[in-house]
Amino acid sequence: MRIASVGTAFPPNRYTQAEITESLLARMHDKMTLPGIMHRLHSNCGVEYRHMMYPLDTLGTLSGFGISNDLWIKGALELGQAAITKALDQVGLAPSDISAIFFTSVTGIACPSIDARLANLMGFPRNIKRTPIFGLGCVAGAAGISRAADYVKAFPKQYAILLSVELCSLTWQENDYSMANMVASGLFGDGAAAVVLAGEETPLSQRPRSVEEPCPRVVDTRSTFYPDTEHLMGWNIDHNGFNIVLSADVPQLVRTQLRGTVEEFLSDNDLDMSSICSYIFHSGGPKVLLAMESSLGLPKGALAASWNSLRQRGNLSSASVLTVMQDFLLNRPGSPGCYSMMGAMGPAFCSELLLLQW
Repeated sequence: MRIASVGTAFPPNRYTQAEITESLLARMHDKMTLPGIMHRLHSNCGVEYRHMMYPLDTLGTLSGFGISNDLWIKGALELGQAAITKALDQVGLAPSDISAIFFTSVTGIACPSIDARLANLMGFPRNIKRTPIFGLGCVAGAAGISRAADYVKAFPKQYAILLSVELCSLTWQENDYSMANMVASGLFGDGAAAVVLAGEETPLSQRPRSVEEPCPRVVDTRSTFYPDTEHLMGWNIDHNGFNIVLSADVPQLVRTQLRGTVEEFLSDNDLDMSSICSYIFHSGGPKVLLAMESSLGLPKGALAASWNSLRQRGNLSSASVLTVMQDFLLNRPGSPGCYSMMGAMGPAFCSELLLLQW
């Protein structure tokens, strides 16, 4: 089982963090008693630029969940098709070659789901197996690869694809002045990523790996659920849409739980921390990334790709770790035989890890 390619797609509207902050403050100035708080929170998010599916002035005209969700469907189809096309083109495949599609998002809902609509648009086979996933949030990028890997492990002659589309800007609530919402409006961005998984008996998995075509093998996966932590992250959903739940305790949980989870996973594969040459982690935010570095005792620069993704795009929820994976494929592939750890954490609270070998 190999990660054969990653394709990404981002909206054309790209803003600096300062532009986004000032636009939000201009619409909220008469309602906020301490506008300086938003400046401080946004400047501490580690974000320099973000893409948005729709122009900033559009967001101020939206009213109610239905309108926002209709725009999410439209944007998800556009970005989803672009990301899938890029991922397939990289490895010379067509939609007709794909046997299963896994779709994840936590920023909108649709029935029929986005994967079904894309099957009609793009010419996936009539017997395509579809698995839409909602509710995993930031962990869903890693979890989605794990579930797609499970599929191609069972069907080694087939290809599967994971698509993540997150339009986080459509979930910002202008009338929510909580610290959580102000942090979210400064942290999350919009984007999509698609990953092709190749079964071990496909030509893509069997051909020799070269420097020009890095293709890490999925050795093992590990899902971990941390009991009684569901209050830390998620949505409260009402007629206005998605209202963020984001506890300040998340970094502490990462700091105390991640290392034990990683060490147990590695031990089960007869490895230890010294066996890992690189870490491909979700760009959750500065405090989360620092907690990951602290928990695992990582040297400076070990999560450079994750920090860079955060700076250039913000937190893309489930798509973030996939953009970090793309960076490794293009710019930071491991030497043949070395191991990488891919991972993300999200609502429940939970973690998803993948052991990869180059």
